Amino acid sequence: MDPQQWLEAATLAFNLIGMVVCLVGLTLAQKMQRRWPGYSVAVVGFIIATLPMLSQVVLIRN
Repeated sequence: MDPQQWLEAATLAFNLIGMVVCLVGLTLAQKMQRRWPGYSVAVVGFIIATLPMLSQVVLIRN
């Protein structure tokens, strides 16, 4: 399988893991005194969820 097919197969997993990490981060931000650690975890989760789409954009340009 070429990398494009692996990426398409892993998209659902990246989206689910990214959503869970993002929700955990937002929950932490809501419950903690300082909110920036939770927000940074949420941003990391968002990046994980969008990683397949971003890598497709990079692969198309090359």
